[in-house]
Amino acid sequence: MAKRKEENFSSPKNAKRPRQEELEDFDKDGDEDECKGTTLTAAEVGIIESIHLKNFMCHSMLGPFKFGSNVNFVVGNNGSWSAVVRSRLNATSASQVQAILLFQPCGKSAVLTALIVGLGGRAVATNRGSSLKGFVKDGQNSADISITLRNRGDDAFKASVYGNSILIQQHISIDGSRSYKLKSATGSVVSTRKEELIAILDHFNIQFFMKATQLEQMKEDYSYIMETKERTKEQIHQGEERLTELKRQCVEKEERFQSIAGLSTMKTNLESLKHEMAWAVVNEIEKQLNAIRDNIKIGEDRAARLDRKMEEQQVRLNEAEQKYKDIQDKLEKISEETNARAPECMALKADVVAKKRAYNEAEVLYNRSLNEYKALKKDDEQLCKRIEELKKSTDQSLEPERLERQKKISWLKERVKAFQNQENSVNQEIEQFQQAIEKDKEEHGKIKREELDVKHALSYNQRQLKELKDSKTDRLKRFGPNVPALLEAIDDAYRQGHFTYKPVGPLGACIHLRDPELALAIESCLKGLLQAYCCHNHADERVLQALMKRFYLPGTSRPPIIVSEFRNEIYDVRHRAAYHPDFPTVLTALEIDNAVVANSLIDMRGIETVLLIKNNSVARAVMQSQKPPKNCREAFTADGDQVFAGRYYSSENTRPKFLSRDVDSEISDLENEVENKTAQILNLQQHLSALEKDIKHNEELLKRCQLHYKELKMKIRKNISEIRELENIEEHQSVDIATLEDEAQENKSKMKMVEEHMEQQKENMEHLKSLKIEAENKYDAIKFKINQLSELADPLKDELNLADSEVDNQKRGKRHYEEKQKEHLDTLNKKKRELDMKEKELEEKMSQARQICPERIEVEKSASILDKEINRLRQKIQAEHASHGDREEIMRQYQEARETYLDLDSKVRTLKKFIKLLGEIMEHRFKTYQQFRRCLTLRCKLYFDNLLSQRAYCGKMNFDHKNETLSISVQPGEGNKAAFSDMRALSGGERSFSTVCFILSLWSIAESPFRCLDEFDVYMDMVNRRIAMDLILKMADSQRFRQFILLTPQSMSSLPSSKLIRILRMSDPERGQTTLPFRPVTQEEDDDQR
Repeated sequence: MAKRKEENFSSPKNAKRPRQEELEDFDKDGDEDECKGTTLTAAEVGIIESIHLKNFMCHSMLGPFKFGSNVNFVVGNNGSWSAVVRSRLNATSASQVQAILLFQPCGKSAVLTALIVGLGGRAVATNRGSSLKGFVKDGQNSADISITLRNRGDDAFKASVYGNSILIQQHISIDGSRSYKLKSATGSVVSTRKEELIAILDHFNIQFFMKATQLEQMKEDYSYIMETKERTKEQIHQGEERLTELKRQCVEKEERFQSIAGLSTMKTNLESLKHEMAWAVVNEIEKQLNAIRDNIKIGEDRAARLDRKMEEQQVRLNEAEQKYKDIQDKLEKISEETNARAPECMALKADVVAKKRAYNEAEVLYNRSLNEYKALKKDDEQLCKRIEELKKSTDQSLEPERLERQKKISWLKERVKAFQNQENSVNQEIEQFQQAIEKDKEEHGKIKREELDVKHALSYNQRQLKELKDSKTDRLKRFGPNVPALLEAIDDAYRQGHFTYKPVGPLGACIHLRDPELALAIESCLKGLLQAYCCHNHADERVLQALMKRFYLPGTSRPPIIVSEFRNEIYDVRHRAAYHPDFPTVLTALEIDNAVVANSLIDMRGIETVLLIKNNSVARAVMQSQKPPKNCREAFTADGDQVFAGRYYSSENTRPKFLSRDVDSEISDLENEVENKTAQILNLQQHLSALEKDIKHNEELLKRCQLHYKELKMKIRKNISEIRELENIEEHQSVDIATLEDEAQENKSKMKMVEEHMEQQKENMEHLKSLKIEAENKYDAIKFKINQLSELADPLKDELNLADSEVDNQKRGKRHYEEKQKEHLDTLNKKKRELDMKEKELEEKMSQARQICPERIEVEKSASILDKEINRLRQKIQAEHASHGDREEIMRQYQEARETYLDLDSKVRTLKKFIKLLGEIMEHRFKTYQQFRRCLTLRCKLYFDNLLSQRAYCGKMNFDHKNETLSISVQPGEGNKAAFSDMRALSGGERSFSTVCFILSLWSIAESPFRCLDEFDVYMDMVNRRIAMDLILKMADSQRFRQFILLTPQSMSSLPSSKLIRILRMSDPERGQTTLPFRPVTQEEDDDQR
């Protein structure tokens, strides 16, 4: 068996604990042997030299034990469950016992957990608990962890302070708190701060994956530099602001310096500026005059354009009104023709139904006679055949038997005839029952539809009743249950400054009736505008739409929004308003305090042109019997009917919904309607129930009759069959031929009668059929004409609506141009008056300028600039006269201010260059970072694929750097012939092997000085375990400057002999055991023990 170096944690219970000096010498010797036996350099910094645990997890004392510098196997069986029974007795009961099951690991997991926690990791990172206090041994107050890290060579961390090793001691209290002590190789405490530990871990590069690959460090550096860049920009901004102030101060100092020597020059300049100022004022007034003249000329041109547009708009309005009248005339003609044909169509339809029913009844009678004739004809043929047979027969020996048989046949025929009579009677009953059922079902459907209509009306009345009751406490709820909340939200948004002007609405709440009897008429006129809102501009409309989304669900109707510029005055509509001495318009019938509301209703509905006439007949007389009043397009009655010059539309509503004042009366009326409709529904339901009972009863009777009919049919067939059997018996006896001949003669008489009756029925049926076809043709013809008229009317209605809208648009356009013209003419007249005033002012200013400076001079600066310069110059002269300061002091202050300004300007420019250079550098560094990340990713993928190929596996790694995720898929066996599988689909051994390959791939790109892997081979078979072990040892051999700590429950007896491999064997702790002793053994001793 191969030799190896091994440490064994298994020792007799009474064995002596090895001395610390011996363990240190052993570890030191082992490392020296490694260094002497190979030319490769062992790890000098960051690896774990030893670890020691006290009261940690279930161990009272574990270690201290030491790790080799390269490969370390921590070997031992997995943990076992042990039951610890604790008894708790109290004063009242001594029988209560509490049993607690504890998991007792053998020490491998405790070592790994302590390593994570001891180096500053959180409890959740260990997957062993959520809090540090859970790692304190039960019954103890604290736990201690001691970890020694190697600190040698040129890369040592503070070698002069810590020496060749750093001892990290962590103390964990029962309350979950912890403290650190960082000691040097000599045992002296260097620091107790966690920041020092973090600095050590950063220096040794003991980090997680991103940080271990230095990607995270590069990312943090990039972020820090960008923050520095932003801070530098802020400094530049502050410096520029300071530069402005320094420049101003420098200019003031310079002006003060120059003022000492240039006082006389300043006075001369002051006089010159006064001359320029006098003529500058003249220049500016002349410019203003020229501008006013230009504006007047432009205004006159625009007035002419507006006149032309008004004329064009009037032409378009006349054309739209003529088109509207033409379409209206066509539609009325079609409507009159359709109404004239409607009674005839209904009568013809009833005639068609009656003739169809008569024809169907005649057809039933004819078919019944035809069947009877066929049966008689068949009986006649059988009788004739029988008579011929009997005539040929000469044997009269069986006469008595023949007579008996003949008697029975006669009796059976009588019975068949009786059954046939019953069949006819039952058939008639069936037809009667079917007709009764059909009639009841038709009536049932009619009443059902009537019930549905009443239910819809009841539901509408109930909703209206609820809204009215709610509006008693808040009138705004009449316009919708969400209106109060919406108005409150509008107020909040307006206070926060989201609206230019606060929206107005709903418009119905902003108007008041002068005559309450006209409420329904005004509602029928304004319709949805009563719920509308007004906004000043489209920006306010968008804000209001966003607010409405909070109160109105998608798919439900929202109040309309009118966008129109808010004005403080109501339009002057006297020249275009309708007038009648006895009847008001909608505008005059309303009290509107808000000009915005009035102007919106004028724009959208033209309320100044709509008359309100209470009586329907009077409204017809005013609008249709004579020429309508001037400017009046339509009128509304108190019942809500709409009256035009050539047509009349009735209102569907019977009461006002929004504008009624007597809410209690409306509630009372609605409650009565609800009660009436409820009673009506109850009566309809009772009628429906009675009809359903009749239908059910008639259906049961119909089933009985149909069953009886079938039974009669069976009896008839049975008797006829029996007759035929008797008649078909071959008799050699003589028969009474005369009787058969009489029967045949009687049958022929019946056939003749049936045939004659059938001919009559056929003639009647043909006559009824011709009548039916004639009636159907007449009905189809008039129905076709009505449909043609309807098809003609539908597009005309659409055209009428479009023409109506066009008339409204043209009228609004005309009003728009009239108002624009009026406003423009007012502005133009105002400009002309301003021109006269400016010309007078120019004459005065020119006279004043000649007094100051007789000759006119050219001035380039404006009067305002000259005025500022004159004031500043006067102040300087006054200051100079008031105070004559020290010339040297003024010069010194000026030099200091100038030097300070130039120094700061130089610094700002330097910082700007630095910012520009930093931006270029950071762009290059970011590209390098991305390239480095791609290289690491590719290296990891290639290494992973190469490791999987050892077992003829193939796999994929997908890095998502954006979301910081990694997905793996592996295919065992021949990878090119099968699809990749998810890791969950692999067996335990395949998954463990793939996981090892994945971890080794990550190790290949990580720079941490040591790696730990727990139970990597626990689910592998021997082949996979052997390959995985070879891969790990091969990597460890190629990276002797790194440390590998592998935890496994396997014996590791098959490992090759190497000074780089160290085995730490641990045994199961005995119950009650508090210390796990161990001792280093040689590989020969381990072989002998096995």
